[in-house]
Amino acid sequence: MTLDRRTVLKQLAASGVGAGAAILGLQARAANKPAIVRIGVAQPGIGNPPQFSGSSAAVANAKGWVEEEFKADGIKVEWFFFKGAGPAVNEALSNKQLDFAFQGDLPSIVAKSAGLKTRLILATGVRSNIYLAVPPDSPIQSVKDLRGKRVAIFKGTNAQLPINRVLEANSLQERDLRAINLDQATTLAALSTKDIDAAFGNINLLRLRDKNAARIVYSSKGGSPIFTTQSHVLVTDEFAQQYPQITARVVKTFVKTSKWASDEVNREEVLRLWAKAGTPYEHWREDYDGEPLRVRINPNFDPFLVARYKDSVEQAYRLKLSRSRFDVDQWIDQRYLKAALKELNLETYWPIFQVNGKILGT
Repeated sequence: MTLDRRTVLKQLAASGVGAGAAILGLQARAANKPAIVRIGVAQPGIGNPPQFSGSSAAVANAKGWVEEEFKADGIKVEWFFFKGAGPAVNEALSNKQLDFAFQGDLPSIVAKSAGLKTRLILATGVRSNIYLAVPPDSPIQSVKDLRGKRVAIFKGTNAQLPINRVLEANSLQERDLRAINLDQATTLAALSTKDIDAAFGNINLLRLRDKNAARIVYSSKGGSPIFTTQSHVLVTDEFAQQYPQITARVVKTFVKTSKWASDEVNREEVLRLWAKAGTPYEHWREDYDGEPLRVRINPNFDPFLVARYKDSVEQAYRLKLSRSRFDVDQWIDQRYLKAALKELNLETYWPIFQVNGKILGT
């Protein structure tokens, strides 16, 4: 769509961008470049400037490497953080307020099944652990004891499907619980006051454990990776079609970040960067203990991850969380990723996981 100069100026003025930036934006569009690259994050931003954690995308944000990539082009990079996690990101995508998003599998599946046109272009924050916590004096000792209990689950996020897999492995379903939809902050408060009997969540539940306000009775750490959460970076079809070279550069920047963050030499710095977003360094160290960074900070859509997304599409439809099934192989667009890996000579840098979750060759 062609926009006249006055229309663009009005739109940018409404969003708080000045006339100088507007003129730069017009010049950028003339050269087939966007004025702004907008990236959504399915996590709240903590601090000033806001930061998040647990992925190569978070490292790129903290280091300012995406901004650096486009500085010479006069392209502004904006990050948007969403306390409402994946569902809130979906709303922004639907309203065409974002170009890229860091998001988990389930919310993206729900949006795609409803007709939102996106492409998955990079894996990040994969095989992340989930935890189950209960009050210290609770009689609950394992997942099997959750039947009929008030259990917090942040529904619509990428934790919901692996939580359901954990329940099914213990002869339970979500309907067997008194499941309560709570975000992370509310979950921590409700568990502390014993307004709920148990809570599924992520590494943040370790905070309550360290305060003797909770016991961890289950963790996916050390178990099958099918019980872990998966995330990715996606791009809207519209942006990718209009700006394929910019899309390729975003992916390349994230791949370069993944390489830096996967290097064990940088382990301390990576974990401390993430700790700035609120989760203590000691908890990141514990969560990642005994696990190579290359396992979790891995950009590849390998056979394991593709299989997980296919299984998640089926599971979401079966649980009536999504409207329809769709072709995952068509949804995952690996062209940009493969080009970046080849250009950076990183095609064999990260381990490749088979469908059964084991590293290829083991």
